[in-house]
Amino acid sequence: MRVEHSEWVLAEFVAQLRPTTVPTQVQDRAENLFLDWIGSALAGKGSRPAEAMARFAATMGPPGGRCEILINRTRSTPLFASMVNAAASHVVEQDDLHNGSVFHPATVVFPVALAVAQDLEASGADFLCAVVAGYEVGIRVGEFLGRSHYKIFHTTGTAGTFAAAAAAGHLLKLSSEQMLHALGSAGTQSAGLWEFLRDAADSKQLHTAHAATAGLTAAYLAKDDFAGAKRILTGAQGLAAGTSTDPDTARLSDGLGARWTLMETSFKFHASCRHTHPAADAFQQLLERHRLRPDDVKSIVVHVHQGAIDVLGHVTDPTTVHQAKFSMGTVLALIGLHGGAGLEEFDNYFQDEAVARYRNKVRMVFDPEVDREYPKRWIGKVTVETSDGRRLEHRVDEAKGDPGNTLTRSDLERKALRLASYRGGASASEMARLFSLLGSLKNLRSVPPLFVNSMPAEGFEPPTP
Repeated sequence: MRVEHSEWVLAEFVAQLRPTTVPTQVQDRAENLFLDWIGSALAGKGSRPAEAMARFAATMGPPGGRCEILINRTRSTPLFASMVNAAASHVVEQDDLHNGSVFHPATVVFPVALAVAQDLEASGADFLCAVVAGYEVGIRVGEFLGRSHYKIFHTTGTAGTFAAAAAAGHLLKLSSEQMLHALGSAGTQSAGLWEFLRDAADSKQLHTAHAATAGLTAAYLAKDDFAGAKRILTGAQGLAAGTSTDPDTARLSDGLGARWTLMETSFKFHASCRHTHPAADAFQQLLERHRLRPDDVKSIVVHVHQGAIDVLGHVTDPTTVHQAKFSMGTVLALIGLHGGAGLEEFDNYFQDEAVARYRNKVRMVFDPEVDREYPKRWIGKVTVETSDGRRLEHRVDEAKGDPGNTLTRSDLERKALRLASYRGGASASEMARLFSLLGSLKNLRSVPPLFVNSMPAEGFEPPTP
């Protein structure tokens, strides 16, 4: 007699999910998230971590395949295309985040779903269904692992492995038993530690590349009946036992099939770590409301949850652009001095002496209310002392990009255009064609190349939409 433990319930849900059971608004949201992810992947072009990963893929992988590597318009196998696209899309800190799980779903789900769908010539509807499966599993695993896990482990690297396995496994049409094995094999490979932030290492992009490829590998092995642990999450020596002190098993299946977690995912507005966004919004609004100039600001106190202190607290003097995106002081300094914390502001100004002086005005303090609400709600609270002795306070209950303060399709298209042009990832005309393609994605017989000038494998004919 089969015991329907949490891992089995998840596996069965993913294996039995069909496009007809996914609500239209969830599919539409998945299309918007796909558009948002593509922009981030293109913006990774030219970055050291993404280009190193692309060279690795070119060295280790075959000379061609059906699957696009977006930053260099080449083709490869699902494994190596997933690897490079996952790394590239986690460089500029503009990919989405689910608040409750503190997990970036897009950067591990879309690289795998796109590569496998292109390789198998899966339909647009099946592609979107696989994306939903990946989001559901990854987010629920992240919620299950809890706050204690996130203190040491980068949840996108750990929960992301399960998300990638679910997305690939759905497209491979794994049975429920095979999907359970895929999740087991994914979980035993899950990894990612926050230590990289202390010395500006490139590990964050390795986390997403590894999660994507480990999950994909687990799914393909399961298709060949490779066995994985059946209680990889909740077992006595499973993932929670080794990496969490506050796991919540109910989070794995509560509301499954009725509560669509993909709908709860936030788009990122500022080009920085999501922990900075609520304070960045609150600070920007306070500056505008009181018309404060840079010299008017004497000090800034940011009231934060413990997770923000754990992740951002060690970055006091950033040495790279990416590390600067995890510096609360740098983010607020760029807003205070240059009006925003976008890609250009980080590239051009993060090392300026004026930014360093402004950064030193910023201090994070633990706030019980903000911490109590986190991660369900990410509240932004700032207190500013002005040069003339005023004490000004402001708060934001939903940061820009959150589901209750979301970005529209037009906002997302403008964002994608900005990201695509950042390092020449795609032209405006190419993006216009992409926008049109995504508008009919769920009706396509097969997922075509996103960019028509992608270099195909020798003798390979792209599928006709």
